[in-house]
Formats: sequence, structure tokens, C-alpha cells
Amino acid sequence: MDGNGRWARGRGQLRWEGHSAGAKSVRATVEAAVELGIEYLTLYAFSVNNWQRPRLEVEALMRLLTHFAKKEQAELIRQGVRVRVVGHLNDLPKGPRQAVEQLLQATAHCTKMTLSLALSYGGRGDVLEAAQRLAARAQAGQLNALDITLDTLRAEMTTGFLPDVDLLIRTGGQSRISDFLLLECAYAELRFVDVMWPEFCGEHLRDAIDQFGGVERRFGLTSQQLENAGAGSLASRLGSPSRVAR
Repeated sequence: MDGNGRWARGRGQLRWEGHSAGAKSVRATVEAAVELGIEYLTLYAFSVNNWQRPRLEVEALMRLLTHFAKKEQAELIRQGVRVRVVGHLNDLPKGPRQAVEQLLQATAHCTKMTLSLALSYGGRGDVLEAAQRLAARAQAGQLNALDITLDTLRAEMTTGFLPDVDLLIRTGGQSRISDFLLLECAYAELRFVDVMWPEFCGEHLRDAIDQFGGVERRFGLTSQQLENAGAGSLASRLGSPSRVAR
């Protein structure tokens, strides 16, 4: 969700005001995702590297997270949205951490869509920590190193409950992933859009989904193999356009 700070500076505002405006786009995007039948939506809310930003900006982001967790709870429940976290929730200060924990508990029964908030998250770190845990288990004789598979590794990651990403959207006009869901995005379609995050809305999401629907996803196969196997059955086995990460 990139472009909050630049959007604010372009209007003579402070960076935190851009983040505040961006919170409205979160609401609009979640609503649109539910309407579109998206099963999984992941928002890169706070990178592990974002702790290095100016103290006042970090504090403003934590206040916004607390506000979101409290204000949006009833509406998320109404829409059937379950909230989960990837990354390290325990890194957060007590106030926002408790607010998010309450949100997780309150929405745990919802089944229409899973909204994952990436908090104090980094893709490389997530892979590294999972590998270290597996290595420790192997060293202790609890696991045969030769039995470690991609599924084993994924299960140890904080994203272990998520399927692979089908579509990743980055706003703000920059073309990079920035350590977001690196392993999970192996076969994702990437969309880099010029619009700043505070201006992103449901229509932008719908446009991205429409473009995604016209892409032939081969997963390393040929077009002929897809035709021979039956595009519908193969798509359902390898992935469907019902999971989006931003």
C-alpha cells in the first residue's frame, strides 16, 4: 500500500496525514474484495524495516492501527471477514497489539474472507526463521532433514495458513516487491499501478481483477498442455483468481 507519504507531501501535508487518508482506502478495498468474492486479501501494513522510520511517524502508524482495529471490528464482522496476522505481532507496543489481538478474537468465527495484516513482517526473515526452526528440530533428532519439503517449510512460516498468491498489486508507481510474500509470490501475476494508495478504490481493484482474468497462467507448462489437460480443471488444481495480495 505505497504512496501515502508522497501523496501527503504533494498536498503540503505531513506524512502521517497521508497514512490517515490511506486508511480510508483500506476500508474501500476490503469492501470491494468481499463483493468480488475474494477469499484471501493480504495487506502489507507495516514492514519489519518500517521500525527504522522517524519515531513520530511510527507512533502515528501505531495509533492508526489501533483505531482501525477498534473502529472497523463491527463492520468486518458484518461482512464476514476474519482477520489474521502474518509477521510478528508481539513486536508491536502494548496498545496496538492488544487492539489487534481483540480484533483477531472477535472475527475468528467469520468465514467469507480472510484479511491478513502483515505487521512487523519481512518475507526473507519469515523464510529464514522457518528454516532455523526446522534445522533445530533436525539437529535434535525430531525431524529427518531429507523429509523437509516446501510444504514443511511453508507450514513453519507465519504465512503458513495462506495459499500461494495469485495476484499482487503495488500502488505508488514503483516496480518492486519490497520483501513481501517472496516465496508465496513465485507464480503470482504482478500489477504495479501509478495511483497513490490514498486514491486507490474499489474500481482500481476491479480493474486489476479484470486484467488478471485475461491472463493465461501456465505454471511452467505450455499452452498446449493446458488445453489437453482442460483449462478449468487445471486452473482449479493449480490456483484460481480468488486470492489476492497487496
